[in-house]
Amino acid sequence: MVKIRLQRYGTKKRPFYRLVAAHSTSRRDGRFIEQIGFYDPVSRVEPLRLETERVKHWISKGAIPSQTVESLLKKAGAI
Repeated sequence: MVKIRLQRYGTKKRPFYRLVAAHSTSRRDGRFIEQIGFYDPVSRVEPLRLETERVKHWISKGAIPSQTVESLLKKAGAI
């Protein structure tokens, strides 16, 4: 099963995340199939960048977004 979820990067108290499509059995920061976006909660300029076509492609193939990713996609209007 494929999930769309966040991978954490950055330093302590300065996180940023990549939105990735990954197998549900892989670790949070482990292997992934494809990177489909970027989320920086600290940035005020452009906190969320998405490749909406790829997001829609993975959802149409049956990928399940995590709760956090689902809320981000709704805010961006991708769902």
